[in-house]
Amino acid sequence: MTPELNINYWNNLYLNGEFPWDIGSVSTPLKEYFDQLSDKTISVLIPGAGNAYEAEYLINNGFSNVYVCDFAEEPLKNLLRRCPAIKIENLLQRDFFEMENMQFDLIIEQTFFCALDPSLRSAYFKKMNSLLCTDGKLVGVMFNCSFDSDRPPYGGDIQEYLEYFKNQFEINTFEPCYNSIKPRAGREIFINLEKQKS
Repeated sequence: MTPELNINYWNNLYLNGEFPWDIGSVSTPLKEYFDQLSDKTISVLIPGAGNAYEAEYLINNGFSNVYVCDFAEEPLKNLLRRCPAIKIENLLQRDFFEMENMQFDLIIEQTFFCALDPSLRSAYFKKMNSLLCTDGKLVGVMFNCSFDSDRPPYGGDIQEYLEYFKNQFEINTFEPCYNSIKPRAGREIFINLEKQKS
């Protein structure tokens, strides 16, 4: 039976140490993307961030405007313990879909999309589009495989994802990752999508 993916569900996973998707560090594709960014003042959002190693990496490398959003409190507390330099007001414990009156230059996708009930996928891209500034980008990694499971992570494929991008994003990069970590090799797509100009 599909679980109810609410705050308690996610909080309990972190309290019980049940997060096998957590690799314990920033993922290689995102690290290499971050390393070529020169403007460290851009506003960055990492939604559904979990333990948010990407946020920790950015902050430790001088990025000054990093926001982290998660449904559950526990992973945000984990991040604050590891990375006390993050601004408290930039830790957003809330439903991503209820975020309002904020816009970002860059939004990072890292295991958030695959954690959502698939019925929310269209809404995910619409919300991403609304949270991006003009010329803003959605960058990250998505699975290109199926999982035989009634609970997260949920898989998907390139053709499905392309349908969501239409009329919302320009595609800068949408291709298999060449630098995935070993357990995910051959199963990831790197995306770099730019908000479509109206």
